[in-house]
Amino acid sequence: MNGIFSFGERVDGYDVPVLNEREVRASAGILFFLAMIAFMNAWLIGNFQLTRIFVIAFLIDFSIRIFVNPKYSPVMVLGRFAVRKQAPEYVGAAQKRFAWSIALGLAIAMLFLVVINRVIGPINLIICSTCLLLLFFESAFGICLACKIYNLFHQEKAKFCPGGTCEVPIRHEIKRIGLFQLAVLALFVVAMVPLAQHQLQEAPVIAPAPEPLATTDAPTGDTVAGDDCTVPDWAIKIGHADKWKLHHNCK
Repeated sequence: MNGIFSFGERVDGYDVPVLNEREVRASAGILFFLAMIAFMNAWLIGNFQLTRIFVIAFLIDFSIRIFVNPKYSPVMVLGRFAVRKQAPEYVGAAQKRFAWSIALGLAIAMLFLVVINRVIGPINLIICSTCLLLLFFESAFGICLACKIYNLFHQEKAKFCPGGTCEVPIRHEIKRIGLFQLAVLALFVVAMVPLAQHQLQEAPVIAPAPEPLATTDAPTGDTVAGDDCTVPDWAIKIGHADKWKLHHNCK
């Protein structure tokens, strides 16, 4: 029973429970990919069904990670399979549990807002963007942003961080950024600015509006009751008026 309900694994040479950073990053990449699909469906076409499914799956997965064992998390199993031929990179489990607890809190908030109460507004956008940001940094750069907060709340500092960032960093030659590299980066940015301005000045190509679908008397979960299609001020301020109308089935 103790082998099932635990957090992290014991490995020779490490005095604290550890996780395999490679499968952690792989699982974060899988979640980021699925989250982006759900987010873009909600943002572009006003379909929140995938978002609700993702929120429920995310909540179940992280509940298993924290309250049972990370190695039984469905997404972690997929991540472990994806990197099964790579050498493991061990990181401390304690800071990951802290970070995942924050993610679980965000998932509970989204369950209450999106799944149970069908709330549509800026708070959803903020929480979704936060989740996407955390997943992106974890999967793309191996940077656990929530783990950075761990040391602020725990007297015992985090051990065995990805890339050895918990220890004194060693300035390897391959990590140095030279003046010529900075010059190339600066030239790239300078060249992209006028190109981007030129593209933005062109009139956008608007696809023809689709034929209106037949409506029924049965209201949907994302439709505003009655004829209240007045765009709120917050949606106008962030340039989200058209999307707000789309999300609420307003023409």
